Parts: sequence; C-alpha cells; structure tokens
Amino acid sequence: GRDLRFASKELRGDKEVVLQAVRASGSALGYASGILQADKDVVLEAVRENGFALEFATGALRADKDVVLEAVREDGFSLQ
Repeated sequence: GRDLRFASKELRGDKEVVLQAVRASGSALGYASGILQADKDVVLEAVRENGFALEFATGALRADKDVVLEAVREDGFSLQ
C-alpha cells in the first residue's frame, strides 16, 4: 500500500498497480498520479479501505455523493 510512494512515476500512474495499493492501504491514494486521484473507481476503492483517503481525491470527487457516502460508511469522521 504505502510502498507506492517508492514506486516510479510510471507505476504511480498504472491503474492496476494503484488499485492493489489502495486496497491494501487507502492512504496510498496520496502517492497516486493526479489522473488516478481523479479516477472514481480508484478513489472508491481507497475510501472503502480508509475513509480518510478522501483527502487525496480531486475536488470533483470529494464532492461526489457516491464517494463521500463510501468514505462515511468506512469512517464517520472522514469528513472532518
């Protein structure tokens, strides 16, 4: 999960690699490429594992009802 921070830029932009990382640790989203931080599938997986990963999503996804509801289901304090 968090080992994504040591991955190459190319791997941090690889959707399959990032999905595996966020499933292990949602906070790995913080090390994903900007494109994947804007990818709803990736962000949903991250917030399902750790609601606080919402902070690493793009503004548009932080305002997305589905994403926010998943984050709150995982941790009700994730909106703070």
